[in-house]
Amino acid sequence: MVVVVGSANMDLVARVPRFPEPGETIHGREFATYPGGKGANQAVAVGKLGGRVAFVGKVGRDAFGDALEASLNSAGVDTDLLARSDAPTGTAIILVDDRAENQIVVIGGANATLTPTEAERCVRSLDARVALFQLETPLETVAAGLAEAKRRGMTTILNPAPAVLLPAEILASVDILTPNRTEAGALAGLSDAEPEALIAALLDLGVGAVAMTRGKDGCVFGTRDRTIAIPSVDVRAVDTTAAGDAFNGALALFLAEGRPVEQAIAGANRVGALAATKPGAQTSMPTRAELEALDEVRGIPARFS
Repeated sequence: MVVVVGSANMDLVARVPRFPEPGETIHGREFATYPGGKGANQAVAVGKLGGRVAFVGKVGRDAFGDALEASLNSAGVDTDLLARSDAPTGTAIILVDDRAENQIVVIGGANATLTPTEAERCVRSLDARVALFQLETPLETVAAGLAEAKRRGMTTILNPAPAVLLPAEILASVDILTPNRTEAGALAGLSDAEPEALIAALLDLGVGAVAMTRGKDGCVFGTRDRTIAIPSVDVRAVDTTAAGDAFNGALALFLAEGRPVEQAIAGANRVGALAATKPGAQTSMPTRAELEALDEVRGIPARFS
């Protein structure tokens, strides 16, 4: 089982030909709302791949909260530990351009009301093998949940997004850190460094291992003993908004299934690539059947059936 502790947002998505300059107004092409939030996205990724997953988070007592709970449930996510807050449900304002790149502004709302005590208690109540966290809930809440998961012998994964400087007590509880290159540079203070140098700097901060995602170029995985590049697959990208969340959810699930870390990352790379071929966040998460179909077409051994 996987437990995901984190955020749930309603994504307000505008498709634009390009990103506007400061002070500029441009015409968008279309607008849509999608269930999102990094934590909820990652939980849905696990559920749609057929894994057992529980989500710990908060939404408001509003229509967005109802829609997010329904989306989680429809993906097979256990929402018994999804609480309601008097604060409004979190939202994210997202621009997606013609290159399928995105810019995102997150308004925390109810996510900011998830307390350390609640996170700790919820993690303690579950018999999970892997615990997955992000940074769209308060840092003290992340710290408490990570520490409790570590005490209970769970493999802990932290997706450090959005990137902020992290205290030593958080980093010491992380088995696998999963930044993208920008986040890795911000955390390490080395914006122009090569992947190997970034990973070495992050390991020196106290995490157990680093899986640095690089979009279409796959992932670089590093421990104190080795650093290896694990490729992804080429796809026609439509919207990269939740590709990283798909990667993180898949990695957590495949590790919970007992797969070797390199195999788990390779499968997670392909899940992330598949997510980029569809619009939206939770709506873009692929199923296990879609992963198997991709592997069959690409001649990849059937390891994830």
